[in-house]
Amino acid sequence: MLAAYLLQTQSLLQNPPATAALYATSDLTRYINIARSQIAGESECVRVMGTLALTAGTQVYPLSSVSVSGTEGVAGVLNVRGANVSVASGQAWLHPRPFPYFQTYYLNNPVPQQGMTKQYSQFGQGAGGSLYVNPVPDQAYTLNLDCVCYPIPLVDDTTAEAIPYPWTDCVPYYAAYLALMSAQRTEDVDHMWQQFQTFMQRARQLANPSVNPMQAAQSGNPTRSGQLGMQGGGQ
Repeated sequence: MLAAYLLQTQSLLQNPPATAALYATSDLTRYINIARSQIAGESECVRVMGTLALTAGTQVYPLSSVSVSGTEGVAGVLNVRGANVSVASGQAWLHPRPFPYFQTYYLNNPVPQQGMTKQYSQFGQGAGGSLYVNPVPDQAYTLNLDCVCYPIPLVDDTTAEAIPYPWTDCVPYYAAYLALMSAQRTEDVDHMWQQFQTFMQRARQLANPSVNPMQAAQSGNPTRSGQLGMQGGGQ
């Protein structure tokens, strides 16, 4: 996949052959990997059901302790969209709470309650993020987490790509945007950024199902124009 990304990025940049290359392959590879991580975060297109082992008496867990093993090309977790706790042969949904709410109503307790976890809140952000749970576990539990993840860097064509199609089409445009920034080609930078945004919007449109089209990130609100009092159509 790396070779395909490099070829497309070089085509967008009209990069001459290696003897007169405007952009080194090593730099383009770095830009491609930056682009992949940024796209994964913005689009939330790398979704993994991870697991988190809770231990008795421990309330805070780093996202790095979430297991996403078995999913090729995934480096780690950026954020958690939802959580269930395994109970008997099934699962129970956990209430997500904003951290200020969690701090006020659950951490504001000199004698923390212990029991099966029923609520959670994300405090730390990004790859260094953390989850708080409540009640404090009274025994070992397993959480099943809907995770937004970021990919491992591509080293060569044997490296697994976690970014799914159609967001793979967006990667060369972001990489070319970074390359043009490094060359201080301002007008070309703006044009490439617009092309990247266009492909990101198309990727979301292509990936969204016709049923429940608002269930994914960046879907937009089809009733927004009505809520804002906008009217479409010509005179």
